[in-house]
Amino acid sequence: MARKIGSRYTVHQVIGRGSAGTVWLGEGPDGPVAVKLLREDLASDQVLVGRFVQERAALTGLDHPRVVGVHDMVVDGDDLALVMELVHGSDLRSRLEREGVLAPQAAVSVIADVADGLAAAHAAGIVHRDVKPENVMLDLAEPPGPGGAPRAKLTDFGIARLVDAPRRTRATRIIGTPDYLAPEIIEGLEPRAAVDIYALATVLYELLAGFTPFGGGHTGAVLRRHVTESVPPVPGLPDGLWRIIAECLAKAPASRLRAAELADRLREQLPALAGLPPLVLPAQGRPPVEEVPTPGEAVYAEADTGTGAHRRRRGPAVPLVPAPAPDSTRDTHTSLRRPSAQELAAYAAESRAQRAAPASAHRRGRRALVRRRRMLAVLLAVVLLLAGAAAAYTAFAADPANGSGGPAPAATSYRPVPTPPASH
Repeated sequence: MARKIGSRYTVHQVIGRGSAGTVWLGEGPDGPVAVKLLREDLASDQVLVGRFVQERAALTGLDHPRVVGVHDMVVDGDDLALVMELVHGSDLRSRLEREGVLAPQAAVSVIADVADGLAAAHAAGIVHRDVKPENVMLDLAEPPGPGGAPRAKLTDFGIARLVDAPRRTRATRIIGTPDYLAPEIIEGLEPRAAVDIYALATVLYELLAGFTPFGGGHTGAVLRRHVTESVPPVPGLPDGLWRIIAECLAKAPASRLRAAELADRLREQLPALAGLPPLVLPAQGRPPVEEVPTPGEAVYAEADTGTGAHRRRRGPAVPLVPAPAPDSTRDTHTSLRRPSAQELAAYAAESRAQRAAPASAHRRGRRALVRRRRMLAVLLAVVLLLAGAAAAYTAFAADPANGSGGPAPAATSYRPVPTPPASH
């Protein structure tokens, strides 16, 4: 059933759904378009509507072949909509769920395309803030790239920033998808271009391995791992490609590559990756292990206990096939609680300690262990010495030949002997 959006557009059917709204196939003055109709609760927020209008020029002015273009923005009554280029293809998440991991050359080609789009956006001062497979479109109308990979376009630019209006989130909320969140967002810093590089490297890891490096389990555990844990290596991956991924997943934002540099470095790897089959990781077959949240992580239970929530398990992989219950760490949590100052300080301190002096921390731990062992040895020696002294004293005191301190001899009863009478 047709529906009017503003005075210029008509939508016919839903072709996609996301956390921020639904995507419709529509028609405009210049032909077919995709219309992203934002949720009604967003359209009723006047702060967000004002920001939406304010962002119009930036979003509609972002013109790049690797970005899904925004043609128009509509504010009409309860309708708040982005009118976008219609891409003939599917999103990257659907491709993963349908066919599994990509061959290394195809994965690198797709991510290099997305890096080109990010470079153009960052040059225009726009940070995406929610890079993930759901927001990468594969354009099947274009000739394929290296290794037969479809050409990729990044979509939903600015949605996360639009939704992150001060009245909606203040300083207590995190906007983004937990599996792809950069550590600095979790630590409460202002998101800059480096957060997109971190998220994009996470997507590349997922395309190759079949799971995200820090995902799986309850939300608090995912956030903690982003801040404190090192990225687990992907077995069988060429060293040059792994170094690029590890560099882009660095905890410190300044250590990551810029988008244009990332695209160039990835394309340099393409000839060496030709012909390599998709990776098959034995870890994907291991059974998941139940994980109990720490007290600091338990505060995120609110994100996992809504309608339809389920108890999730942490395993070596986040499944890429549809499951009876969705993995909510892939959802965009517009109501996710930001860690408290104390929690952030603990996360940040542990992260800095691991980055700055892992060797010295190890030595300190060894020294502390040696000190504890020495103290235990001294205490044990003192106990043994006291026990030996007590035993020697007891034996000495019990010897009757020593004449003193021993037990008194037993008393003997007797009768006096009478004196004989004197003789005359």
